[in-house]
Amino acid sequence: MADKIPPVQLSKSQFNLVGRSVVTLDDVSAPQISYLLRKARYISDHLPEVSQAAAGKILATLFYEPSTRTRLSFETAMLRLGGHVIGFAGAQNASVSKGESIADTLKTVANYADVVAIRHPKEGAALVASKSVDIPVINAGDGGHMHPTQTLADLATLQSRFSRITDLTIGLCGDLTFGRTVHSLIETLCRFGNVKFVLISPKELKMPQYVLDRIKASQSCTYEEVTDLTAVIGDLDALYMTRVQKERFFNEDDYLRLRDTYILDAAKLKLAKPTMAVLHPLPRVNEIATEVDSDPRAAYFEQVKNGMLMRMALMSSVLGVKLPGFAEDDTKEVRA
Repeated sequence: MADKIPPVQLSKSQFNLVGRSVVTLDDVSAPQISYLLRKARYISDHLPEVSQAAAGKILATLFYEPSTRTRLSFETAMLRLGGHVIGFAGAQNASVSKGESIADTLKTVANYADVVAIRHPKEGAALVASKSVDIPVINAGDGGHMHPTQTLADLATLQSRFSRITDLTIGLCGDLTFGRTVHSLIETLCRFGNVKFVLISPKELKMPQYVLDRIKASQSCTYEEVTDLTAVIGDLDALYMTRVQKERFFNEDDYLRLRDTYILDAAKLKLAKPTMAVLHPLPRVNEIATEVDSDPRAAYFEQVKNGMLMRMALMSSVLGVKLPGFAEDDTKEVRA
């Protein structure tokens, strides 16, 4: 299938992200996202060539709450570019435990590092951080608000599986009320258009109205809301699973009645297309049976790698790092 990364229709200066902070994907235009997808694909094919591109650059990872995948992904991304990493994991390991403000921490760290990745339990913390310093700040998750690099990983996974991120039917299943990843993915895909969303959830965890309004505002995206995964799984190109959490229900009987409906197993996969991709932001609990891991449609660990590649693309862009052989204008790119 021909590669269909949406074309970059900006000049070099317009898709230039040097020095930019990324708090939400609203900070990045659709053509710039396309550019990052192309850059990540290039990095994937040319890891040895880019391994010293960011030599001498330093990433500070400021993680005020626990994280495994996201922190290690950012750190590995910088190391694979040849840079270095400093930082902390857990507020108890930082001066915030002494009462220091986020702004003061950032102003201090900006003397040590060239770029910051911050995760914080409070919504808006990444924005405060970005306004405190002149170096790029990347939001690695702030409360239940935004997690832009997870969405970039999701887009890269769709791109790698289908060679496009448009003209797809995508099911989003589970907790659609509180799932920040599905909200961000929908909003971003609506910027590209031509996606049908199938929203699969119990009535207690339906998609918020503001997200539905965003889909309605798109000229070419549509949606339908259903409660039965098995009834629609055969229509899907991709299925994005999320965890249905017991604590979201007022009635435990309702939870017990519904929970198995939203567990993806081999029996349900038999109803799906052989090319369907299964995504999940991780960590999972029991919403995807481990027997699914060996199915070629399981793409959630592929998402992990794509997250690293997209973070490499993003950090190299905000740092102004040139990747050997990569053509910014897509006309002179050296290919393997």
